[in-house]
Amino acid sequence: MSHLLRTSRLFAWLFLTGLSVAVIVGSGFYLYLRPGLPPVEQLLEIKLQTPLRVYSKDNRLIAKFGEKRRAPITIEQIPTIQLQAFMAAEDSRFYEHHGVDIKGLVRAAIELISTGSIQSGGSTITMQVAKNYFLSRDRTFIRKFNEILLAIQIERELDKNRIFELYLNKIYLGNRAYGIAAAARVYYNKPVNELSLAQMAMLAGLPKAPSAYNPLADPQRALVRRDWILGRMKELGFISVDAYELAIQAPITATYNATEAEVDADYVAEMARAEMVRRFGDEAYTDGYTVTLTVDSKEQQSATDSLRSGLEAYDRRHGFRGPIGQIDTETLSGDDLSSTMLNYPRIESLMPAVITAVDDDKGEARAHVRRFGPAVMPFETMQWAQRYKTENLTGPKPKKPSDVVSVGDVVYVRVDDLAKAPTLPADEERSNVAASGIAEPVRVSLMQTPKAEAH
Repeated sequence: MSHLLRTSRLFAWLFLTGLSVAVIVGSGFYLYLRPGLPPVEQLLEIKLQTPLRVYSKDNRLIAKFGEKRRAPITIEQIPTIQLQAFMAAEDSRFYEHHGVDIKGLVRAAIELISTGSIQSGGSTITMQVAKNYFLSRDRTFIRKFNEILLAIQIERELDKNRIFELYLNKIYLGNRAYGIAAAARVYYNKPVNELSLAQMAMLAGLPKAPSAYNPLADPQRALVRRDWILGRMKELGFISVDAYELAIQAPITATYNATEAEVDADYVAEMARAEMVRRFGDEAYTDGYTVTLTVDSKEQQSATDSLRSGLEAYDRRHGFRGPIGQIDTETLSGDDLSSTMLNYPRIESLMPAVITAVDDDKGEARAHVRRFGPAVMPFETMQWAQRYKTENLTGPKPKKPSDVVSVGDVVYVRVDDLAKAPTLPADEERSNVAASGIAEPVRVSLMQTPKAEAH
C-alpha cells in the first residue's frame, strides 16, 4: 500500500512539475512575443482591397480596375444558414470559445488519427482572422503561438459578430474572389441571400483549400467536401434531415462569372483611371473608389457601334484575308475542340471558331465556337468575303460556302443574338465543360480576320 502511495505521489509531482514547466514556458513566450503583437484597433482601420469602378451617368458599369474581386458586406446581410455553413466547416463552437477552441483541437487530432487526414482544422475563425490580417502563412511554432495570442486579444476587444464579419470579408475563395459576397457572384452570379443550401455549403468548403476544393477546378472533390459540410450541419442541428437529403442530391451549378462591362467606352474609362491614379496613387485600385462619368451609356454605345460598323465595312471592301489557322477536326471530340480553341484569342466581341462541316446544298457551314460550342453560319453572312489579293484587288464574289471556308479553318465570327445564345462559363477559368452540352447551335456571322492574326 505504501509503495502504491509513493508511486501516486511521484506521478502527481511529475504532473505538477510538467504543468509548471509548461506554464513557465508559455508565460515566457507570451512575455517575449506580446510586445511585438499589433494592436487590435488596426483591424478596424484596415481597408479591404476593393477595386476601382467606373460608371456612366445612368449607372452602367464601364470598367473595373484592380487585382482583387471584393464586395464588402455586413453580417446582417448574410443569411444565418450561410454563417452556420462556415461554422460547420471551420469552427462549430465559434460563439462558445474565447478565441482558442480546445475541444476543436482535440477533435481535429482524433480525426487525424482515425482517418489519416484532417477533415476540420484546429484553427478557430478568430485565429484565421488574426492570421489573414496580421500574420504570415509560414508554418512555424512561433507564428502559431502568435496566432493564438492575437486571437485571444481580438476576442477581448471585439464582439463575435464583428469578428465573423471581418473573416467573411477577408477570406480568399478562389478565382480572385475575396470575401463571401464576391464569391457568390463569381461562382453563382447571385447575391449571398439568394444562394441555395447546397451552394452555401459549397462556398463554405473553399477556405480550407480554394484550389483543391474548387467546383470549377475539381468538381468531384468539391462535391465530397460540400456533402461533408452538409453532414456536419445536420449533426450540429443547423439543418433538418429533409433539408440535408435534398441538398446532397443537388448537382454542382457553379460556373465562372466575371463582371462584364455594360458599356463600350474604354477610352473614357482609361481617362478616368489615369485621373484617379494622379490624385490618389496606387490606392485608387484598392480603396473602393467609384467614379461616375457624364457619359450616357446609350449614346456612347451608339457612337461605338457606328464607328465599329464603319471600320468593318471599310475593311471588308478590301477582301477576306482568310483563316487564322487550321485544325484537324477528325481527330478531335467536342471536349478536345473546346480545349483547342483556348489557344486562339478572343478579340472583344469576335470569337474564334473552327469550321466542322460545309454544306453547299443547305447554304451553310457548321462551326465550333469558343465559349459557345456548336454553331451554324448561313451563307448570307459570308457573301461579302471576296478573297483578298492586294490592297486594290480582290477575288470573285463567292457563290457558295465552300468558296469561302473549308473544314478545319479557324476563323473569327460574331454571335448574332447574344441575348438568346446560351454561353458556357468564361473559358479563361472554366474546368472541363463540354461544349456538346448545348442543345441548339447558335447562329454566327463570318467576320474579317484581324490583320495581326492574318496568315
